[in-house]
Amino acid sequence: MPGRAEGGASRNPLLSAASALAATIFVTATTLPALADALPAGFVRLADVDPSIRQDIRYAGSDNFLHRKVDDYDAPACILTEQAAKALSAVQKAIAAKGLTLVLFDCYRPARAVADMNEWTREGGPPDPQWYPKVRRSELIAKGYVGELSTHSRGSTVDVAVARTDRRSSPNPACGAGDADTLDFGTGFDCFDPMSETAHRGLASEAAANRKMLVDAMRAGGFKNYAREWWHFTLKSEPFARQRFDFPITAD
Repeated sequence: MPGRAEGGASRNPLLSAASALAATIFVTATTLPALADALPAGFVRLADVDPSIRQDIRYAGSDNFLHRKVDDYDAPACILTEQAAKALSAVQKAIAAKGLTLVLFDCYRPARAVADMNEWTREGGPPDPQWYPKVRRSELIAKGYVGELSTHSRGSTVDVAVARTDRRSSPNPACGAGDADTLDFGTGFDCFDPMSETAHRGLASEAAANRKMLVDAMRAGGFKNYAREWWHFTLKSEPFARQRFDFPITAD
C-alpha cells in the first residue's frame, strides 16, 4: 500500500515524528500518577518545610513499646498538616538561637496504625520495665496510655523533645525511649507511667525546667500540651479537628 512500509510503519517522517510524540505523551501521562506526591490536600512532609528539625520516628522501626514496626509506618518520615509544619518551623527558629533543636518522635499517625496498637495491647502480657513498668499490657488502654482513637490521625499532633545542636546527649532514661540524644526530661518518650505527666512532682530540677521550656516554646508556637505526656502537643487551630486520616507514611 502506498505510504506504508512492511509491518505497517509509515514512510512519512512527519507522521513518524507525530506518532513518536504521541507515544511519549501517552507513556508520560500513564506514569505521572505513580510519581506524584500521594499526600492528601493540606498535608506536607516536614522535611520539605524545615529540614533542620530532627526526626527520630520510632514507630517505623522496632525501638518502641511494641518492639516492632507499626502498620503503615513504611518510612521514618514526619508528615503533618501544612499549618502544623509551619508552626513547628517557627518554634524551631525560636529555639535555634539558644543552640537547641526540636526532635520529632511521631507526627501524623494512620488510623490503621492506631488499630494495630490497640490490637497489640489487647493481646495482653506482663509489664515491660522499659516502657510500662507498673501496668500490664492489657491495661494500657484502660489506664489511658494507649488511645482507641488518636489525635495524631488528624495530622496536627506531634510527639516532640528538644536536643542541643552540638548533639551532646543526656543519660538514657530509666523509662521510655533511650538514645534519643535529647535534653533530660525525666523520662523518655512513651514512658507509660505517672512520671510522664507534664507537671509530675518529684522530678529533678533540670528535668522540670526542660519540660517547662518545651511547653512554653510550643505554646508560643500555637500548640497545646496533653497533661499526661510531656512530649505530646496539638496545634490549637488544627484544620481537621473532626477528621481522621488513614493513608500510609511513605518516604515520597
